[in-house]
Amino acid sequence: MQQRYATNPAQIPGMSTADLREQYLVPEVFVPGEITVVYTHHDRIVLGGAEPAGRELVLPGYPEIRSDYFLEHREVGIINVGGTGTVTADGEVHTLVTGACLYLGRGIRDVVFADAGEREEGGASTGAQFYLFSAPAHTAYPAALVSPGEGTVRELGDQVTSNRRTLNQYIHENGVKSCQIVMGVTTLHEGSMWNTMPAHTHDRRTECYLYFDVPEDARVIHLLGEREETRHLVVADRQAIISPSWSLHSGVGTAAYSFIWAMAGENQAFDDMDAAPVTTLK
Repeated sequence: MQQRYATNPAQIPGMSTADLREQYLVPEVFVPGEITVVYTHHDRIVLGGAEPAGRELVLPGYPEIRSDYFLEHREVGIINVGGTGTVTADGEVHTLVTGACLYLGRGIRDVVFADAGEREEGGASTGAQFYLFSAPAHTAYPAALVSPGEGTVRELGDQVTSNRRTLNQYIHENGVKSCQIVMGVTTLHEGSMWNTMPAHTHDRRTECYLYFDVPEDARVIHLLGEREETRHLVVADRQAIISPSWSLHSGVGTAAYSFIWAMAGENQAFDDMDAAPVTTLK
C-alpha cells in the first residue's frame, strides 16, 4: 500500500511537474496478477485496482489501516473496466460485466477477485480489471450490484461546447446506499473532449478520477489547483487522479474517453459544487 500525505494549496506554486505527478497522479492502477492500492490522507480514501490475469486475488488487510480485514471499518465501490469478472464477498458470487458497479459494505470479511471472461484462441483472456474506491464507514449497508446503464442516467453538456456526455450515477443518495461514497461513470460522446466545464471544487469532499477508454495515442489534460494558480497533468489510459477538496478539477482530451468519478467526505449531494467559471481561471 502506497501512502500519499495530505497537501494544501500553498504548496502548489513551488511544485514541479514531477512533484505534482508524485502527489496527485496514480500512474499504475492495474498490474496483471496483483492488487495495487494507494492510501491518501485526503478524507482517508483508498483507491486502486485488481487485475486477476487468470488468478484469484484475495483483498488483504493492510497494516496502514490497522484492520484485521480490509472492510472491518470501511466500505468499497468497485467498477469493472475490463472483461467480465467475478467478485466473491463472504461466499456470495457477483458477476461484473464491463462497466458494472458493485458496492460492498462494512463488515464483509472475505473478498476475492477473479476472471470470468471466455478464453480466446491461444489461451488469451478478455481480462477483468476492477477499480476500487474505499472510504471509512460508520455502519453497514447491504451489498448491491448495478449493471451498466441501470443507475441514474443524466445527459449533460452540448456538442457546441465539446462536452456532451452521458453520466451514470451508481452509488449516491438516491441510488445504492453507502456511508460516504458517491461513485459513477461518465462517457463522452464522439467529438466531445471536456469532462466538465466550468471546472469546479467541492470543499466538502475529495474526488478521484480514473480515466479509461483513452486511445493509446491520446492523452487527457487534467486541470488542478486553485482557480488563480492552476496547474495541469498529462494523463494516459487507466491512470487515476487524486483531487483534494480545495482543488478544482476539469479535463480535456485529445479524443473522446470515459472516466470513473468517486467522492467521499462531508455529504453525498452530487450537485454540491462550487463552479470556477473559465473567465476566473489563471
